[in-house]
Amino acid sequence: MAVLVTGASGFIGAHVVKELLSRNIPVKAMMRDVSLGAMFGEEKNLEIVQADLFDVDSLKAAVDGCDDVIHCAAALYVGAKNPQRDVVDPSVIGVENLCSVMDGVKRIVHTSSVAAIRSTRYENGRIFSKSDWCDDASVKSNPYGLAKAEAERKIRHWAKDRDVRLVTIHPSIVFGPIIHKRHLEGSMSYLKHFVKGPPFVLDVHINFVDVRDVAIAHVNALEMGEDRERYIIHKQGLWMKEIGQILNGGFDRSFATKKLPRLFAYCLAVLHPKLSLKSIKGSLGRHIGYEIGDSVTALSLPDFDVEATLIDSVRSIQAQD
Repeated sequence: MAVLVTGASGFIGAHVVKELLSRNIPVKAMMRDVSLGAMFGEEKNLEIVQADLFDVDSLKAAVDGCDDVIHCAAALYVGAKNPQRDVVDPSVIGVENLCSVMDGVKRIVHTSSVAAIRSTRYENGRIFSKSDWCDDASVKSNPYGLAKAEAERKIRHWAKDRDVRLVTIHPSIVFGPIIHKRHLEGSMSYLKHFVKGPPFVLDVHINFVDVRDVAIAHVNALEMGEDRERYIIHKQGLWMKEIGQILNGGFDRSFATKKLPRLFAYCLAVLHPKLSLKSIKGSLGRHIGYEIGDSVTALSLPDFDVEATLIDSVRSIQAQD
């Protein structure tokens, strides 16, 4: 019986599909634009299905015949003009609609995020764990955190009194080799900056993990790990300058390591279409971390090396030119 993967054309979803196929597991890859299914090539165990989280009938058809669902579909905050419509509703209403058609499903892996764990306001240097929740988010202050936390609460409430296995996966920022050029946006924008951006970096700290670890975590969580558990999938936190230094050791060209002074960073935020003065002020020189517990062992992850993740990521970005 096929595993339904929602959001199959996204960065995480596409890697989940590839991981399932590598194990000869039949897949129903759900996406809004079925033309994007071409990224997977010709696969005998793959069925591309068109569905939308706001269209219950299409979701019902997608779920039909599937005992297992890996729910990766979500909206990114990057560039969102209407956070309620573009970020919160797809996650929250989307998961409500999906739950309404999953009565026959036996195992669910839900893609959440560390955004559902990390509070909007925090002390510099704080370490978060799976017991934490983002309880202080709002549409104005942190729409992505609100979306991920509320969607997770919705699916947990739905599963509470049902005979169904549910595991939630909480990745930090996801890096790794892209499968399609559309994956250059979102989290990979940080590394695209080094390849195609200006010759400086911001004094920003990035917590990240390899997308291949994240994909394997999703697939393994169908059977491994504790039912109803939250698993943080995170590798390391590095300042952008440190990322540039690692990249400089793996290529024949140089990457940016010079930090932009704070005043100039504020000016950049005002002019940049995807930055804001508020977000820059809240992130410059600040850092947090995550306690992952037994995630690596419980889900039997390869735990990709930081250097391999960064180098493979940048090589895949360069290959798009």
